[in-house]
Amino acid sequence: MEIEQGTLPGCEAAVGSQTEAQAKHKSEASIGKPRYEVIDREQLCWRQIDIERLIGADHPARAVWEFIGRLDLSAYQEEVRAVEGKAGRPGWEPRLLISVWVYAYSKGVGSARAIEELCEWEPAYQWLTGSRVINAHTLSDFRVKYETALNGLFVQTLGLLSADGLITLERVMQDGTKIRAKAASDSFRRRERVEQALKEAKAQVAAVEAMSEEEGSRRMAKARQRAARERQERLEQALKEFDQLEKEGRDKEHRRVSITDPEARVMKQPDGGFAPSYNVQIDTDANNGVVVAVGVVQAGNDFEQLEPGVARVEDNLKETPTAVVTDGGYVSKDTLVAMKKRAIEYLAPCVDEAGKGRVPMTTAA
Repeated sequence: MEIEQGTLPGCEAAVGSQTEAQAKHKSEASIGKPRYEVIDREQLCWRQIDIERLIGADHPARAVWEFIGRLDLSAYQEEVRAVEGKAGRPGWEPRLLISVWVYAYSKGVGSARAIEELCEWEPAYQWLTGSRVINAHTLSDFRVKYETALNGLFVQTLGLLSADGLITLERVMQDGTKIRAKAASDSFRRRERVEQALKEAKAQVAAVEAMSEEEGSRRMAKARQRAARERQERLEQALKEFDQLEKEGRDKEHRRVSITDPEARVMKQPDGGFAPSYNVQIDTDANNGVVVAVGVVQAGNDFEQLEPGVARVEDNLKETPTAVVTDGGYVSKDTLVAMKKRAIEYLAPCVDEAGKGRVPMTTAA
């Protein structure tokens, strides 16, 4: 039986597909295999970096640097031991350390170790530091040592913002958040255990300081001394916290303090659990979203924190807010009376009287 070409169903399509495949194969053979750039991530290379061009002209880091440079920083130079004409390693300029901290806070970074890591690769930090890395201990020590001066700097900043009309206090929002402390739940001890640990820590400090540098490198010796002193300081602070617990009326049987983070308190978390934490109270001017006051308290509740928050705003700006807005966790009779005395309009949701405040809401005037 003879079959004419193209009379079988699909025959023409099959022949056409085969022809196209052969043509494509011949085309690739004539052009060659595609060649791409090789990405080698294990190679080492030298680079020329123009630090000034790491960030744009309108980058926030530049604004922070210029702003801090306009402030009075004389309080940070009183204890500087490295001076011109005398031997010694130069220290970091206070303007730089403050600028790094302010920029880090603006990006939600509050850890000295995290800042040290960011100095390794993040362009804004590299621009601020001139592509150098600031040690985490240096950043942390500076923040702790000049806490009072830095708080004053914060007030100066608010004053400048207020003068420019960026803060009006027409409506201030206050809210609290629980920040987990770097302390384990099993780090809490009774007074007797803390006193014994402090004796051991003092003996350890004396032993470490008596060690000669020949037994190790100078850097390692300094690190051991630092660790021993910090442990002693934490334990001394822990003993002070027992006095604070006594003032708060805490039952002696339940007085325990963490030996790693003495100021932390066990608080209820949003998920219903309990953990060592701090209660951070933040007041924000609603006009431009500027934080006007920050407080860290050891109380796990919010219903007693509004009046202290308003007082912090008044201390910082020498003005009283026109209106204050909170969630239901702040509502109590005492809060309502306090806001009425200050002639502040208080905006908050209605709450069940059962859980808010020491004084029932039904007795409020």
